[in-house]
Amino acid sequence: MPLLVVENLETRFPTRAGDVPAVNGVSFTIEQGETLALVGESGSGKSVTALSILGLIAPPGHIAAGQILYDGKNLREMSKEELRAIRGSEIAMIFQDPMTSLNPVFTIGEQIAEAVRLHTGLPRAQAWTKAVESLESVAIPDPGRRAKQYPHEMSGGMRQRVMIAMALSCEPKLLIADEPTTALDVTIQAQILELINRLRIERNLGVLLITHDLGVVAETCDRAAVMYAGKIVENAPVTRLFAEPSHPYTRGLLASVPRVGRNDTRLATIEGMVPKLTNLPPGCAFAPRCPEAEAKCREGVIQLVTLDKPTNHVVRCVRRPSKE
Repeated sequence: MPLLVVENLETRFPTRAGDVPAVNGVSFTIEQGETLALVGESGSGKSVTALSILGLIAPPGHIAAGQILYDGKNLREMSKEELRAIRGSEIAMIFQDPMTSLNPVFTIGEQIAEAVRLHTGLPRAQAWTKAVESLESVAIPDPGRRAKQYPHEMSGGMRQRVMIAMALSCEPKLLIADEPTTALDVTIQAQILELINRLRIERNLGVLLITHDLGVVAETCDRAAVMYAGKIVENAPVTRLFAEPSHPYTRGLLASVPRVGRNDTRLATIEGMVPKLTNLPPGCAFAPRCPEAEAKCREGVIQLVTLDKPTNHVVRCVRRPSKE
């Protein structure tokens, strides 16, 4: 059984302009020890999907439909107290900006130890020891001294390592990383991604990596699900996705990635804008921007079709016939 199964997830936010389907019929699975990337432009629904899994959608937003099964347990049927017990202990999340996640008036060690005490019930001294060990596990030098420092005394890369240490301090089975390398320079980004990948292998973690960086996906992920306007438009193993991208949006994203040695004077771009979720076009939401769109692309509801059953490569495009 997969570690995480998301089926037809629908998360909506009521607004003055109408109901916004921020996540609209999203389905995917994550196996133990597997890294799945959720890829797409800002506003495609990636972070809302992650928050939905954790039960952190703030009212009046709500999960309108779908199932979220973690380790065989239906998270949507759990009480707030039961979800709170799972968050942090079995499912952990790393957010984009560690400075907004860390409390500036408490030391790093105190914050990690508090999370440990909350989820494990360890006494204060043992929780502090665990906090120091967690900092050591993410390659923070001199962890005993660093544990006594405050967030502002650390660099951005070190703060992100602290967030990873805190997330993994209670030894979860599933890690959700929401743009974990945002605002970090390239060399630090590589170190953070290498760290997450090493910890995934050592601890057999399932990882949901949310990113817009396809270079990151190529280096660290097993599968990738491409999102557009709240829906998954393509889902495939990373090697297959890069070798045989099927959806025009996926191909547009790959074409826009800078490549060393490419002689083009300009990067490829995807023309147009992401549609407003309150006013989605009929048929395929990408059709107004798609250079391959036909009349049938603008009609009805476009379903996912299977292109390759052994690899479960699926695409939401009427121009790609099913291979089932």
